[in-house]
Amino acid sequence: MEKLIEDFSLGLFFWQTLLFLALVFLLWKYAWKPILSAINDREEGIKDALAAAEEAKKEMQNVTADNEKLLKEARAEREILLKEAREIKDKIVTDAKELAQVEGDKLIKQAKATIESEKKAAVAEIKNQVAELSIEIAEKVIKEQLSNKEKQLKLVDDMLGDIKLN
Repeated sequence: MEKLIEDFSLGLFFWQTLLFLALVFLLWKYAWKPILSAINDREEGIKDALAAAEEAKKEMQNVTADNEKLLKEARAEREILLKEAREIKDKIVTDAKELAQVEGDKLIKQAKATIESEKKAAVAEIKNQVAELSIEIAEKVIKEQLSNKEKQLKLVDDMLGDIKLN
């Protein structure tokens, strides 16, 4: 530093100052405006990019909110569909049970009617068989009683006695 002070020259200082001022003037005249406009353009670009990023962030939040809303609606709709399906299933099961009960009652009534008709037919058949057996027995008894003449006369007398009494 001492050497600089010892070698100091006023003429050299004057020319260096003059060149520096000329350089500053040239820069101010020709370069300052383009540099400032580039800086301003860059600043505007950064501001626009930040605004676009903020806008995209808001849009993403809106999309996320819309997705959540749609998801909630889809879940609610799914629950409604499941509830309706359960109700339909319960109704079908109930209807099937009622139909089975009606069909069962119908079959029971038909079976009872069939049993009753078969019972009547069996009773009628038994009556016919009893009547036939009774007639056969009566024929045998009458043949036995009418086998000899004395029994025939006694039977005729008994019948005549019954007629007179009536």
